[in-house]
Amino acid sequence: MWRPSRQYQAILLLAGFTMIFHVIGINSIYGIFQEFYTSSSTNIEDARGQDALVSLVGTIGTGLTWSGSIYANPLFARAKSVQPIMLAGVFIMSMGIVLASFSSRLWHLYLTQGILYGIGAALYYFPVLALTPAYFDKHRGFALGLILSGAGVGGLVLSPVMSALITKLGIRWALRILGAWNFVMGIPVSLVVQKRGSIYTQGRTTRVDLNVAKRGTFIWQAFGAFLQAGGNVVPTYFLTTYAVSVLGYSASKGAVLLAIYNAVNSVARVAMGVLADRAGRQNTLIISVRRLYPSPASHI
Repeated sequence: MWRPSRQYQAILLLAGFTMIFHVIGINSIYGIFQEFYTSSSTNIEDARGQDALVSLVGTIGTGLTWSGSIYANPLFARAKSVQPIMLAGVFIMSMGIVLASFSSRLWHLYLTQGILYGIGAALYYFPVLALTPAYFDKHRGFALGLILSGAGVGGLVLSPVMSALITKLGIRWALRILGAWNFVMGIPVSLVVQKRGSIYTQGRTTRVDLNVAKRGTFIWQAFGAFLQAGGNVVPTYFLTTYAVSVLGYSASKGAVLLAIYNAVNSVARVAMGVLADRAGRQNTLIISVRRLYPSPASHI
């Protein structure tokens, strides 16, 4: 039976962590961009004071990142190597961020920091998440938890860094630096990931199976995932704006608040992965939902 080397497992974990650091980390700090775009200092005139319309930019980017499996998974299921797909994703994602720095109208942001970024992020994101579990067995939950913790660490690091860059260099150069950094760091990550032939059986179709899509189990699971994803990003988008506009904090303090949120999120992801390995994935899911929605008696 083939087993991956410990060295490659460690490299794959580092690559996955870095990828999540980029993609979800950038998604989670969109609130900093939103706070700037809607402020009096904005470079997007028709975005001033338009919180809902500006938040739609981040929603498009994040939504395309997560829903991109519809087109990303069939691509790398057919491909002999996922590396060109991931490299294309890094380029498109980074180009969207850099082109956003030249935006002067809100619809420019929809096309760049929303659509282009989201499409590229999906191509970069899904190969790692889909292929990594095949290289782990006993500690699969821990491995995925460690990789996904990159989201919290990314938000923790990028939040104060981007806030400082916007303050010192302006929004345009902050975006250009972010895009260039993302491109440079994304290249080695893309070259690390390898596709094992045993992951996809020979002759497996990548077309949509309507019979599966019509099943009640699939519909309810998709609906639940949709609600989870939608509710998950709302606090990250509006936390900084709320801290500045309502609580009266400075933009830098608002960024620190967002960083703390992401730090806690990072630790929790690893902990839930370890718990999933020991207690089981379904049990861990039930426990997390039970703690999220305590019984009415707990408030008495």
